[in-house]
Amino acid sequence: MLTNYDMDSTTPFAVLLLGQPTLRKRMKHGVLAALDQRISISYQMPPMTKEETASYIKHHLTIAGRSDPLFSDDAVDLIHLTSRGLPRSVNTIALQSLIAAFADEKSIVDESSTRLAITETHATE
Repeated sequence: MLTNYDMDSTTPFAVLLLGQPTLRKRMKHGVLAALDQRISISYQMPPMTKEETASYIKHHLTIAGRSDPLFSDDAVDLIHLTSRGLPRSVNTIALQSLIAAFADEKSIVDESSTRLAITETHATE
């Protein structure tokens, strides 16, 4: 109804719709199909590469005030592999890895801490 309301050259209407990859699938089917037909521009963000994932983690640590490495290269590789480069999954696994390393009184997040974090995060899904 919003897309049909008084639409002419004097009343432009724009909506920015953001969501998870499943949103695209939901838009194609059922009651949202009519809305999907009215979308003129669509963009899907590709997963991050391994280098982008490492940079993403480093950037977040820098914002938090950490300048020296906190994650081992093996841990970052495992985070990337398990998350498939999806930012939300990277965040979840990295946070759980930090908690696991803290619980084991480690000064750096290593592969074993990350494996433990992955076990914990995937057990709840």
